[in-house]
Amino acid sequence: MRETGCLPSVAMQSEREVVPLINTRENILEMVQRSPRLSTRRTASRISVSCMQAWQTLHEEDLHSYHDHRVHLEPGDPAQRMDFCHWITAHPQLLSIILFTDEASFTRDGINNSRNLHTWSHDNPHETSITKFQRRFSVNVWCGLLGNKLIGPFVFDNNLTGNTYEVFLRNELPGLLEDILLMIRSQMYFQHDGAPPHYTRHLREYLNKSFPNRWLGRGGPVAWPLRSPDLTHFDY
Repeated sequence: MRETGCLPSVAMQSEREVVPLINTRENILEMVQRSPRLSTRRTASRISVSCMQAWQTLHEEDLHSYHDHRVHLEPGDPAQRMDFCHWITAHPQLLSIILFTDEASFTRDGINNSRNLHTWSHDNPHETSITKFQRRFSVNVWCGLLGNKLIGPFVFDNNLTGNTYEVFLRNELPGLLEDILLMIRSQMYFQHDGAPPHYTRHLREYLNKSFPNRWLGRGGPVAWPLRSPDLTHFDY
């Protein structure tokens, strides 16, 4: 540019200009091969090139960035899930008489996307939002699904413990099932997950007495797979 007053064309590049470009390309590919999770910004910074050059090199090699697929299962979980699926497919008639249940906790603050909180103004109005962090609360809500009927919801007054859960099953659940035909209630299966309040000895004794060989859960006649809320209707 200084010598001629114009930029050189691609055809006028010397071999000395092409060789560093080839070396840079190889360095980028080698770095990504060693560290596939390295970002283009970090790659460009380490070998002193622009982010665009790093991205273009990877794009020309048909390399694309993919996000991780998050999973909640542990190594032994798939086999347990498969066993349960085999059991349920062997007894399809039970799907309509299994009372699927779950609890969820709700809080005042929930989850807020602060990026959507903005105010259009010529000058900064210095708007504020109250978080009520010092006055937090939470409630536990139980719900059931039997066939196509929603059972509940029921709100627990206090934290969910083994005792409060057992009192609920003994005193409150029968009332919630009053509209269910007696014939269905006499054949009904009860399902819950492996949460600690569901696994006390007294509770399991009560379930064995109330639903003999007809309850699904941790330590039950039909084992419920760990970390498998997606096997119930409530996940959808």
